[in-house]
Amino acid sequence: MKIFETPLAERMRPQTLDEYCGQSHLMAPDAPFRTLLKTGRLPSCIFYGPPGVGKTTLVRLAARTMGRSLLEINAVTAKVAELRDLVEEAKRLKAMAGGTSALAFIDELYHFNTSQQNVLLPSVEKGELILIGTTTENPRYEINKTLLSRMLVFDLHPISPEDLLPLLSRALTDRERGLGSLELEADADVLMLLARSSGGDVRQSLTRLEAMASFVAATGASRLTKKSLEQVVGSSAIRFDKKGDDHYSIISALIKSIRGSDPDAALYWLARLLAGGEELRFICRRLLISAAEDIGLADPAALQLAAVATYAADMTGLPEARIILAEAVLYLASAPKSNSAYLAIDRATAAIEQGELQSVPSHLKPDGSGYLYPHDDPRHWLPQSYMERPLRFYYPGNLGYEQVMAKRLRNFWRRFSMGEELSAQQKIKGEE
Repeated sequence: MKIFETPLAERMRPQTLDEYCGQSHLMAPDAPFRTLLKTGRLPSCIFYGPPGVGKTTLVRLAARTMGRSLLEINAVTAKVAELRDLVEEAKRLKAMAGGTSALAFIDELYHFNTSQQNVLLPSVEKGELILIGTTTENPRYEINKTLLSRMLVFDLHPISPEDLLPLLSRALTDRERGLGSLELEADADVLMLLARSSGGDVRQSLTRLEAMASFVAATGASRLTKKSLEQVVGSSAIRFDKKGDDHYSIISALIKSIRGSDPDAALYWLARLLAGGEELRFICRRLLISAAEDIGLADPAALQLAAVATYAADMTGLPEARIILAEAVLYLASAPKSNSAYLAIDRATAAIEQGELQSVPSHLKPDGSGYLYPHDDPRHWLPQSYMERPLRFYYPGNLGYEQVMAKRLRNFWRRFSMGEELSAQQKIKGEE
């Protein structure tokens, strides 16, 4: 078979630990994980991370480094019978190897249901095999707790452009496994752009390099350029899974950037969500919550603007909705902040849960008597009780419109006096 019939990413799989790209927290010379590999004492474990960051490669290197047999199945296609066969084969190999356990590699382990995962439990517990699973979904949620308790979880991260650059350079010049026979050259800045466009995915970076090199070679040129990169590669690879960890991490970053009053960061995370294909209504719901929770009464117009933006974005759709959402995000991030409403309703809820159940005062009931109509007074306020026992839940913030509200309340109610307000602010600070 011609070498170019095998994808470059497969040809460039590292043969030794030193060739492995990235994951320095695992693969640095003094890292505990690497020490476990070298001593052959790696326990059953799960490699968790996005596609293309070296999970499968690490499994195969582990087997080679520890000198153990490797059995492989994919949880997407394997049936229970195949899983049982794998377990029996692992037992047979251990007996033949004088007690040395084989590595049982299950790719995308989370696809196994509970009963399938339970098949592995006895063998993992007895040490009849060393189970290594890989998953792109968080194993802390997707793997049975009983199985997970018998395994370690190693997180693998997207590969930095700085770690990808040496690999791309080697792939371009390697005549045995890489693209060296094409005799192409590339400046470091072009390869760095390629690395940055790959979203931390080793496989994607090598696939893009191979396509780019094939195109340049076909034109008769000898150098990879920024122009050829743009022509072949196009847009960057964006890591985003609407049902996975990226979904929650990026929306969390957006909301926290708004809360922290950083409009540039908030706009960036909004753009990431849109580029990843996130649903408009999901973004809008989170902006509505943020407007109420983090800005609140410091700027009541924030919730109004978020509500209008939700309607407008829903009516227009993309791509125009991006402008509407950008306006809303910039306003929310730049607005004064107060979480007083959020804290107030939580205090009231906690009081009820702790047994503070008051009866409605008789003058407030529909058929009661003695109610004083506030609008009969020029101030549109009259002193009267609205609870059996006065309780304090709301402590106004000191920014934006809430300062006006606090001043007005102090004129009406003794509990909103300046002295008590100071202690209230201290109380809020302690709760946060």
